[in-house]
Amino acid sequence: MANGLVQIQGIEGEPGALLAAIPSPAVYEGESLICGLDVGSTTCKYTLASPRGEVLAQAYERHNTRQAEKVLSFLTLLETSHGLTPGRDRVFFTGSGAGIIAPLVGGKVVQEVVAVAAAVDKLHPNVRFVSEIGGEDMKTIFFQGEGISRSKQVLMQSACSGGTGTFIEKTARKLEISSESLSKMGYSGYPLHKISSKCGIFAEADANTLLKAGVPVEEIIASLFEAVVYQNLATLTKGNTPMPEILLLGGPNLFFKGLQEAWRYHLGKVWKERKIQVSDDRDISTLIRVPDNALYYAALGCVEVALRESGATGLYFGSDKLKYWIETGQYEEKKKMGRGGLCKDDADLATFKARYEKPQASAPPAGVAVTGHSIGPVLLGCDFGSTTAKAVCMSPEKELLFSCYALSKGNPIEDAKALFRQVRAVVSDGDILGLAITGYGKDLLKGILGADCPVVETIAHASAGLHFFPDADCICDVGGVDVKIMILNNGAVTDFRLNSQCSSGNGAFLQGVAERFNIPMGDMADGAFKALAMPTLSMGCGVFLQSDIVNQQRKGWQAEEILAGLCAILPLNVWIYAGGMNNLQQVGRKYILQGGTHRNLAVVKTQVDFILSKVPEAEVVVHPYSGEAGAIGAALVALDWWKGGGQTIFRGFDSIERLTYKTATSTDTVCHWCPVNCQRSFIDVALLEGKGRPWSKVPLTTGWERVIVNNSCPKGLVEDLTEMKVIKAGIEKTKNAYPNVADMVRQEGFRRN
Repeated sequence: MANGLVQIQGIEGEPGALLAAIPSPAVYEGESLICGLDVGSTTCKYTLASPRGEVLAQAYERHNTRQAEKVLSFLTLLETSHGLTPGRDRVFFTGSGAGIIAPLVGGKVVQEVVAVAAAVDKLHPNVRFVSEIGGEDMKTIFFQGEGISRSKQVLMQSACSGGTGTFIEKTARKLEISSESLSKMGYSGYPLHKISSKCGIFAEADANTLLKAGVPVEEIIASLFEAVVYQNLATLTKGNTPMPEILLLGGPNLFFKGLQEAWRYHLGKVWKERKIQVSDDRDISTLIRVPDNALYYAALGCVEVALRESGATGLYFGSDKLKYWIETGQYEEKKKMGRGGLCKDDADLATFKARYEKPQASAPPAGVAVTGHSIGPVLLGCDFGSTTAKAVCMSPEKELLFSCYALSKGNPIEDAKALFRQVRAVVSDGDILGLAITGYGKDLLKGILGADCPVVETIAHASAGLHFFPDADCICDVGGVDVKIMILNNGAVTDFRLNSQCSSGNGAFLQGVAERFNIPMGDMADGAFKALAMPTLSMGCGVFLQSDIVNQQRKGWQAEEILAGLCAILPLNVWIYAGGMNNLQQVGRKYILQGGTHRNLAVVKTQVDFILSKVPEAEVVVHPYSGEAGAIGAALVALDWWKGGGQTIFRGFDSIERLTYKTATSTDTVCHWCPVNCQRSFIDVALLEGKGRPWSKVPLTTGWERVIVNNSCPKGLVEDLTEMKVIKAGIEKTKNAYPNVADMVRQEGFRRN
């Protein structure tokens, strides 16, 4: 600051829209300043302006569900550093959290779209279409006409996170992409894959499928940008054509370079298809613009609305009531709105922990770290899951000798390398008697690793449960992206329920919400137990549950309380919504909880309480190796196979470490065996015995083997007509061996003689 002036950066390409040098707040002493506050779903923003609308200061920060606390810190800063004065200055609020906070400080609430439109009208009178993408909502505004006759058509999505900034960031975290790297990742030039654009849950599942199929993370992110723009143009335009000039607002549009590229590509394509005349001397980049201050348009709009209101509207009367609300009032209100905590009292929590808070059993490497010697002949079981890869070494006498895990790196082959490096430290090649694998990476890796037994997940998890609890009546396995319930009778599975289409009851959903709140999974249970009250969330669809979380957040519920509510609703989603089991009395008495999600004691507490409420005499036990259950089950299957005389074809640690591969996704990899035209990926791995495919559209030399993924039926596993005939012959053989009895009855039972 010099001579009472503060330097600020104006909007790129808008000379005069904001002053390059403006007076400091001291110059306006005695006059009413205006503060616009945008309390969004993930961040809070403020813009402090002069009595004539000149911007004096602006900033934004993530609030991590503590909207009221962040607004209080902003107001305190504005009072001490910028001269905001109660009784003189005015505050106008917008955003998802404005409704509760604004009345506590005397502020007036401005509807979000009204605020954004007001700022656009002021700063960009020539703009005809606006897309604002926020943390958990999206808005599009069409402008028509000129001057006072200028009309607006608004379309908004706020019930689902699909296509929003939170969804993109959540997927990037899963791919271990930093925020800095994400902002630089592009769209143009990358092969694109189908990712659901209408549902955040389905989109996440699609991204996970691509991840496990070995698709490069750059292609997945480019496909996400494609899905976001498609969602906007297909759903939020209702058939209307976005006309130039275009304005892109919100954090995702500002920070993600690839998203801007996707917008420019698709809007140019739409204009060309619909024959929209664009002046030849105008570059498309000048017609589709992202202002430098794209984050602040809602806050700027609040200032613009305030300039039209009387001086008594939105008069700031200080933050005392807001402080009271934060310290006392919200808790009293929450007790009325929600329910108590996960435990009745400290004694209830202590009793629960005394029984269930036992150190997770581990399989130590039997002193190998000291001696450096192999732990002897073992059966190796691996579970390549959605978020982690696990391995266990089991002796021929069924003793667990070693266990390890590796976080998924986004590619099954890289996950396998990381896992087998750990196993190699305790076992030599010659001591592997058999290798069994299960999980999502099973089909891709079985030939590459030389696996003896590819094991279906339900079989692996049932085997692990029955090995430790042969008298179990039910095994409930809650994994990263699916829920498995197996009903048993005398050690045999008589029925099972599998849900992998909705995330509302699985670990990935819990983890995603915890990450959004910046709470480590290891701290989630402690935080949930500390919550004295929690919101009542809705059972069912993950999309509606996400929307419910946002609504509860707007009401002032904080991160730990929302996570406690999620833990409380999980049993309903697992048993009733996903499992369709309303009467647990018919299931039996002994219930086994396994899967990595049950490492979370808060989840175990709600599971135990739910089961006992339905079956008071039930015995609920947590598997001693809940996270490694799949790998243990695979090892048990390998043991049975070995005892039956099997000879392992395991390739060895050196071969796995030296594995090289390349991935191709292009028009040449599309499957044309049916009208679906799956956009497949070819993963080519260098193997000595590889026969190559010189005849393919994507040729492969000898010494390479091809794995085809992202196909939706067995036909997509082949490229050549000869291979197709073999597949069809196998299908016909299966049909003949297991005929469709209902079809036979239909044909023969009603046949006329």
